[in-house]
Amino acid sequence: MNSAARKVLLTEQSEATSGDLAEILSGLRQEQKTLPPKFFYDEHGSELFERICELPEYYPTRTELDIMERYAGDMAARTGPLASVIEFGSGASLKTRTLLEHLERPAAYVPVDISGDHLLAAARSLAQDFPDIEILPVAADFTRPFPLPDPKIPPRRNLVYFPGSTIGNFLPDAALDLLRVMHQEAGAGGALLIGVDLRKDPAVLERAYNDDRGVTAAFNRNMLYRLNREFGADFDPAAFQHRAVWNDAMGRIEMHLVSREDQTFEIGGETFTLRQDEFITTEYSHKYTQEQFRGLTEAAGFTVEQVWTDPREWFSVQFCTRD
Repeated sequence: MNSAARKVLLTEQSEATSGDLAEILSGLRQEQKTLPPKFFYDEHGSELFERICELPEYYPTRTELDIMERYAGDMAARTGPLASVIEFGSGASLKTRTLLEHLERPAAYVPVDISGDHLLAAARSLAQDFPDIEILPVAADFTRPFPLPDPKIPPRRNLVYFPGSTIGNFLPDAALDLLRVMHQEAGAGGALLIGVDLRKDPAVLERAYNDDRGVTAAFNRNMLYRLNREFGADFDPAAFQHRAVWNDAMGRIEMHLVSREDQTFEIGGETFTLRQDEFITTEYSHKYTQEQFRGLTEAAGFTVEQVWTDPREWFSVQFCTRD
C-alpha cells in the first residue's frame, strides 16, 4: 500500500440511533408497512449491491458506465478545473474513476456513504490509483445536512456527483428535499452531475430487479439481518420472500419482503404482526421522463444544462448548475 492510501482518513458524522429506530418504527406502524432502504447498506449489503451491478439482468450500471465513457470529456469540460467532487452514496466509486480521469486537476474527491468500513476500503483503493488527488471520505447519512471537510487545495467549484439513479429510491417530495441538500452542498456557482433512470418497457424493469441468481433477494433480506444485529429485532429472514413489481400508475419498481406465513416480530420494544402474503415495502425505484426530472431539479433551484443518454434512451446522466 503506498503512502497516499495510508493517509486516507475517514470523517464520521455522529448519528443518533434513536432517530433511526424512530424512523423504522414509524414505517412499521403504517397500514402498509415500510422499512427505509438506507438500511440495505451495511458492509455485506454494499458487497451484495456490487454483485447486483454485475448481473446480466441489471442494465443501469453498465448503461451508465457506457455513457460516462462516451461523454466524460464533455462532463469534465463543463465542470472546469480544480473542482471538488462530492459523491453522494459513493459505494465502490466505480463510475467516479472515469470522471476523475477526465477532470482537469481536481482539487479533492469527497465520497459520502453510510457504510463507513466499506467506504474507507474503497477510498484507499482509489487513493492508490489517484495519488495526486486528496481523498476525503465522509461516513454520513447524506439525506441529512452534513459538514464537508476542507480540501488542502481550495476548489474553484463543488461538483455534487450522484450516479446510479439512486435518486429514484426516494418518493418525489423526499427526492426534492435531497436535491435541495445537494443544492446547498454544491454552494454558489456549484454543479450537480446525476444519473437518472428513464421510463421503459416494464418487462425490462422487472427482470432487472428479479435476477435468476437470487442476489437481489439476498440483498433485500440482508436488511432484516442488519436490523436484528443493530436494533435488537427478531426477524426470521427465511420467513420472507423477495418480490419486485412495476407500478405503472406511480412510475416505479416496488421491492417487497413478502411474509411466507402468519408471523409476529419485535423491534424497539414493540410487537408487529404480518399475515401470510402480507408484505413490507423496502424500496421504491422511480423511473422518470426527462421532462418530469427537469421539473424536479428546477424546483430544487438547479438548471439542467446538458443531458447525455445511451442510444436506447434507457438511462441519462444530467449536468445541472446553480447560481
